[in-house]
Amino acid sequence: MPPPSRRRVAALTATALLLASALAGCGDDSQDEDLPTQELSWKDCPAPSRTEGGGDAPSPLPGGDEWQCATLKAPLDWAKPKGDTIGIALIRAKTSGPEDRRIGSLVFNFGGPGGSGVSTLPAFGSDYAKLRTRYDLVSFDPRGVGRSAPVECLNDPQLDAYFEQDGTPDDSAERSELLANTKEFNAACEENSKKMLPHVRTTDAARDMDLMRQVLGDSRLHYFGISYGTELGGVYAHLFPKHVGRAVFDGVVDPTQNSEQGSLGQAQGFQLALDNFAEDCTSQPTDCPVGDTAQDVEDRIAKLLADLDKQPIPGIGQRVLTQTTATNGIAQALYSKDFWEYLTEGLEQAYDGDGRVLMLLSDLMNGRSENGEYSNFVAANISVNCADDKPRYTTAEVERKLPEFRAASPLFGDFLAWSLLTCTDWAVAGAADRPDVSAAGSAPILVVGNTGDPATPYEGARKMAQALGQGVGVELTYKGQGHGAYDSKNKCVQDTVNGYLLTGKVPAAGTVCS
Repeated sequence: MPPPSRRRVAALTATALLLASALAGCGDDSQDEDLPTQELSWKDCPAPSRTEGGGDAPSPLPGGDEWQCATLKAPLDWAKPKGDTIGIALIRAKTSGPEDRRIGSLVFNFGGPGGSGVSTLPAFGSDYAKLRTRYDLVSFDPRGVGRSAPVECLNDPQLDAYFEQDGTPDDSAERSELLANTKEFNAACEENSKKMLPHVRTTDAARDMDLMRQVLGDSRLHYFGISYGTELGGVYAHLFPKHVGRAVFDGVVDPTQNSEQGSLGQAQGFQLALDNFAEDCTSQPTDCPVGDTAQDVEDRIAKLLADLDKQPIPGIGQRVLTQTTATNGIAQALYSKDFWEYLTEGLEQAYDGDGRVLMLLSDLMNGRSENGEYSNFVAANISVNCADDKPRYTTAEVERKLPEFRAASPLFGDFLAWSLLTCTDWAVAGAADRPDVSAAGSAPILVVGNTGDPATPYEGARKMAQALGQGVGVELTYKGQGHGAYDSKNKCVQDTVNGYLLTGKVPAAGTVCS
């Protein structure tokens, strides 16, 4: 399983393309007085960098307009706003509508932490065409991510080995090896990125967004946050409640949970998604190729993973599919119902001794491209989580928690419990047990929860709406599957979200879409 992945979001469009190819105001406003008045130099976007995930430059927008990129100058240390600066990479698609109908910029964060907005927004651009009629669509690589002063840890061959390690140790020798691998990773982050590690907290990224708002020329920040982007949006609303414009949170992180509770909730969420996958497969008119009943599907998966723990099978090239990489691949496919067919195919192949599809899914989870290069997604994900989250766990504590995690998910529980060791011996102390998202005085924020969400379980939406405060958080429920709701293409969800962002119409709290 991925490291503390409770705030992760999958770039589903990019996943589909690769699979197809493979298978075929409370804040301190003091700052350098010149930074808010800086002028951005917008130019045609280059191809994504290695740390952003590589690939081709974004294709032209409908109508032939080009995506534009620029770099925002921000303080390295917001406690020393007149000190050293870093560059924050931005991307935008200018509004397709008339200028007199333009509301402003709509800033997206697609999650992670660690996801590159610069490479992700073009992949989803067509999904937001209606929003582009009144907004410039804008996204960015948060500090430490992609092209924005990226955090670097292990090199590519080292990462290949790191992701194949046994993530569910069965004895003292395996526990020692897991701890040694974790320490090696964390030491590499400190050695290669010591300057950045203290300055990648979510509060830092929120302050960057308020600077971005000013430079983009908006009196308020209009915002669309997905997965971890909801936590970032909540922290922004807490720091700058009077600067919040029209905002939507989708695939919502529960801000009342600490890292342990978040990981336990994810175990339950992924188990629910697996149950739903198994039920769906065995309820079809045609035979389910990976099991006769839902329980049989899950029993066969459990046996596959137990067998892989003892003997990996061939994967891609010289790499082998281990228990850990197979579990990663299964988790990746559960992010969206659209990918259940790939999970079925991957399991069929793995039962026949071929691990290619599940390994491809695992590679996508970890930011590995087909040429063997990794983005810095995982390095940034761990760096932000460990800088944010105060708790640090020992092997003895994890062992005490294992029964509870296993009860939550027989398949994913062990992996998510042992992932609590990720921040052990991290070079920077965690900031807090939980993020503060209370935002009295903010404009309404639409909070969208999906009842079948594996990565950010549905209950988190209500907890976020309550934590934002009375009159701020407005909850919308989608009865569906997958991570997030807007990109499910559900008309009710999209009409409600579009109605708020485009016209300011706030739906009734508790509205339900099916």
